[in-house]
Amino acid sequence: MTAFNTITPDVRISLQTEKGNFAYGPGIAALCRGVRNTGSLNRAAKNMHMAYSKAWRIIKETEESLGFMLLNRDGARGSTLTDEAVKLLDAYDALSADVQAFAEKRLAEIFEKN
Repeated sequence: MTAFNTITPDVRISLQTEKGNFAYGPGIAALCRGVRNTGSLNRAAKNMHMAYSKAWRIIKETEESLGFMLLNRDGARGSTLTDEAVKLLDAYDALSADVQAFAEKRLAEIFEKN
């Protein structure tokens, strides 16, 4: 076993707008996953050790960048992801998994050649 067998790539995907501005990445995806799992932006933020005000700012900035709402807000009852946010999160997670699997396979191929 060589030292190369103990390493793996850590691929992170970021999505950009047509203008090249950041639109979506691992942090906002984690926040959306947290909302989906807890039904609350506040709980999702706390689980990430993030201030609610920061989570709220991130959501608003991302919504502005994407041009659609990420959350259905129901006051004290919490929040749920919009249909568009669910589609985006699912696509982002699938793309991330595909790219990670490709990177792991490709890294092994490259090391086998050398």
